[in-house]
Amino acid sequence: MVNRGAVILKYKEPVLKWVTEADPSEHKAEITAEEANQERTVYLISDEDAENVDGWIRENYETLFEAELEGWYTDETLWPSKRDYKVFREWFDVECHSVVLDTVGGDISDDEI
Repeated sequence: MVNRGAVILKYKEPVLKWVTEADPSEHKAEITAEEANQERTVYLISDEDAENVDGWIRENYETLFEAELEGWYTDETLWPSKRDYKVFREWFDVECHSVVLDTVGGDISDDEI
């Protein structure tokens, strides 16, 4: 067991609407919630933060919001201008898992290094 919690954001209807409307291509394909939520980013947080995930989300929602938007479109001009905490909660359901097991047992490496 590692000393981390895991946060997963699940897309709600407003995200799906934005993905379709912001799509700059000619052939805008609508995406379903099932398709959008099939492969999700897992954000590892400290186990202490996992005990108060709502506080951690409130402190970090801007970074999370931008990371999720960038996953769809890197052109920031396509992003919604209003990205406050209220909108974040309207767009995403937050799951927090406080038990994270490392089944590999080897070193964990960072691709950015």
